[in-house]
Amino acid sequence: MNRGEARKLISGTIVTLPTAFDDDFNLDFGRQAELTQWWVEQGLGTGINPLKSSAAMGEGPDLSDDEWPLLLRTVVDAAGSDAVVICGLKTKDTTRTIEDGEKARDLGAVGLQIDLPFFHHPNQDDYVRYYTDISDAIDIGIMIYNTHWFGCEYLTAETMLRLVDAEHVAAIKWSVPAGEDYDQMRQFVHIFNVIDNSNQPVRCHKNGGRGYISSLVAAYPPHDMEVWHLLEAKRYEEAQAKLDRVSKAIGPIRDKIGARSGGYRFPKGLMAAVGQPVGPPRPPTLPVDEDELAELRVVVQGLGWLG
Repeated sequence: MNRGEARKLISGTIVTLPTAFDDDFNLDFGRQAELTQWWVEQGLGTGINPLKSSAAMGEGPDLSDDEWPLLLRTVVDAAGSDAVVICGLKTKDTTRTIEDGEKARDLGAVGLQIDLPFFHHPNQDDYVRYYTDISDAIDIGIMIYNTHWFGCEYLTAETMLRLVDAEHVAAIKWSVPAGEDYDQMRQFVHIFNVIDNSNQPVRCHKNGGRGYISSLVAAYPPHDMEVWHLLEAKRYEEAQAKLDRVSKAIGPIRDKIGARSGGYRFPKGLMAAVGQPVGPPRPPTLPVDEDELAELRVVVQGLGWLG
């Protein structure tokens, strides 16, 4: 797979899959398979809405090295041979990241989401070595997760240009620290797919970006599928209005739920509210309680997301 082929598979609305757990916080493979089949039936799992397993919003960092391959295999098998599935990898050193990437490829992933190696306190030269070495060893697409909020340097536009010969680096989830220029992406959008990760999908698309991250698409696919259609048609005012309407409705309850306990309890609560429960998050994050779930149901009913 070359970069051009990988770019066709890692674009649009990236669907971070919540991970199904039972009441004892063990992986619920049966439920994960059911959900994956439902997502595919809804039209997800294509090159404009690839399924992403084991990523952060799917509690990937909480999965053991024995668990995440089993989860990925469950998703790949349930999605079917035509589905596009990418895999989020936990941050590790270069050698172990390559080993994990090879394992994900052999299990059927066509792409990888790879964090910055933030535990190594990296600089820009380290990023070039890290992603180039992985690219040289792995023959599927790589999406860089620019996780600068963990205290490391953010990967700059200049560094992205230095990765031009890393053939399997196909995309980057783009966000920049406060005070930096988000629009620097214009320097490299012709080479790599830029996936917005800062709630600015319209701005990203206007700059030539090729996708965005949504915490809602797994719960109600039609919303973000329509947003992407509007973006591709360059109907930007309509796309922004649609995003603003949903954000205005969901924002207050999302903030309320997030204030009580951290982690990714909101996406799991949202799944339950639309009738597709995925079980609790793992501790120390608390699951949504009945009152919070009732409030969520009122919101999604008001948006027309039920039935």
